Amino acid sequence: MNTLDFITSVANRAVKNPAEVLVQVGQCSMAVGSQEIYRSLEEKLPASIAVDYSGCDGACFAGPKIHSEKDVSEYLEGIRVTSTGDSNVRNYIDSQTRIVLEHAGNISASDIYGYIANKGFSALANVLSQPPEQTVDMVEESGLRGRGGAYFPVSIKWRSAMSTASKERHIVINAEEGEPGVFKDRHVMESVPFRLIEGALIAAYATKATSIRLYVNAEAHLSYQRMLNALEICRSEGFLGPNIMGSGFTIDIEIIKGAGGYVCGEESTLLNTIEGKRREPRLRPPFPTESGLNQQPTIINNVETLCNLPWIVLNGADEFKKIGDSDTPGTKILSISGSVNTPGVAELPMGSNLAELMVKFGGISSINTLSAIAVGGPSSGVIPSSESLNLSIGPGFLDGKSVMLGAGGVIGLSQDTNVLEVVRKLSEYNAKESCGKCTPCREGTTRLLELMANDSGDDAIDWNGIGQLAEVINAASLCGLGQAAGNPVLSYGSYFQEVSPGSQGGGI
Repeated sequence: MNTLDFITSVANRAVKNPAEVLVQVGQCSMAVGSQEIYRSLEEKLPASIAVDYSGCDGACFAGPKIHSEKDVSEYLEGIRVTSTGDSNVRNYIDSQTRIVLEHAGNISASDIYGYIANKGFSALANVLSQPPEQTVDMVEESGLRGRGGAYFPVSIKWRSAMSTASKERHIVINAEEGEPGVFKDRHVMESVPFRLIEGALIAAYATKATSIRLYVNAEAHLSYQRMLNALEICRSEGFLGPNIMGSGFTIDIEIIKGAGGYVCGEESTLLNTIEGKRREPRLRPPFPTESGLNQQPTIINNVETLCNLPWIVLNGADEFKKIGDSDTPGTKILSISGSVNTPGVAELPMGSNLAELMVKFGGISSINTLSAIAVGGPSSGVIPSSESLNLSIGPGFLDGKSVMLGAGGVIGLSQDTNVLEVVRKLSEYNAKESCGKCTPCREGTTRLLELMANDSGDDAIDWNGIGQLAEVINAASLCGLGQAAGNPVLSYGSYFQEVSPGSQGGGI
C-alpha cells in the first residue's frame, strides 16, 4: 500500500459522519460562552444532527459562532450566537489569503477526518515518496522565511543543521508565543492542529531528524489539550510513530509545557528549559543548528512557519512565490486587537499596507481614528497612525528605525491613549521579564523605567540620556529580548517626543 492509499484507508475507517453543526470553541470565544453552547447543543440536539467543536476561524469579534448546515435556531433560543455565514464574518474571512488558516473553524478539531477530507496529509504522502533533499530544495526555491519574528530563511537553517555531523538531529517547534498582543499560534493549534503535525513531519523527514518536540506556552491550556489530542489520534491512525503511513519512516512528537516567561521564546533559552536548566540564554556561537538540544544539531521552527509546508508541497514553490513580495513570499498571520471594532487574526500577503489592513480588518472608519499603533509587542515600538500609511508588513524594521513586525501583534491605540504610558508599560514588561543573566538588560531595563518615572511630564524627562541608554541596552545585551528592549523608548523618541504631553491623552 502506498502512502496515498493509506490516507484513503484511514478516511474509509471514519466511525461517524462529518458534524452538521460545529461550535467554534477557542481561547477567544470561551470567554463569551462558546463551550457552554457546545455542551447545550450536545444535550438538546436530536441524534439525527451531529454536533462537534472546531477552533475559531479568526473572526474573534463575532464570537460565539457556529458553522452549521442545518437551522438549529430553535435549540439556541435566548442565546446570542453568530453564524459563520454572517456577511460580516464572511467578508472578514474571504478578504484574506489563507494558507496556514485554510479551513480553520470549518473542520472539526476533535478528529482527523475533516482534515483528511480537505487534502490533509497528502503533502506528507508526496514527501515520503521522494528523496528528502528534494523537499529541502523545494523549500529553498519557495523562499520561505521563518514566521516567529526573525524571518530567517528556512532552508538555510535546515541545511546548517544537516551539515553538522551527528547521529541525532532534533526539531523543536517553538509555540511559546509569550508576547502581549500575539495569539495567532494559539489559533492555529486550536483550529488546525493536524496541519502543524503534518508540517513538522515534513520538516523532520526532509532534514533526517530523529526527534520532534513541541514546546507550548505554559498558559496556553486549550492549545496544549488540542495538540495532545491530535497527537494521540495521529498515533492511533498511523500518522505518527513507527512506520508512518507504511513508508518505513519512524518518528514521534513529544509535547512539552513551557517554563513560563517571555524569555522562553528565545531559542537557546527554550533549549535550556527543555534540558531542565535555568531559563536563560546561551552564548552564541555555537548556534542551535550546530550545538542545540543536548549539544546536538537542532532546528527550531515556529508554528506558523511549519504550517506553510503542506501548502508549498501541494501547490509548488512557484505558486507560493506569487503571494506576498519577492523578498518574503507568502502570507503572515496578524493578531489584531486594541481600539478596533473587529479584533481577531487575519492572514494576509507579505507586503500588505499597515494602514489599509488596520482599516479593513480592524473595522475602523479611518486610520485617523487611532492615535498610534503598537506593532510587534514589547520588543518593538509604537508609531503614529499616520506613519502606517507608508509602511508595509515584512521582516526587519518597518520604519527603518525601531519598529518591527515581530511575531505579528498589532494593537490599535485610541485618541485618548497616553502613548508615553504605553511605552512605560512595554518597558516595564521587558524589565520584569529579563532573566537577569546579562548586566545591560538586567540593570539597563530597570534604569529606563526609573528615568521615565518623572511625574512632571514628558518635558521633564531626559530623552537624550534615555535614548543613549536604550541604544546601549540593544547593542550590548546577550539575547533577543535585551537586544530589542530599548525599542519602545527609541520609537517614542523618534515620533512622539516633540508632541506636547497634553495631546497624548489622559491614560491607557
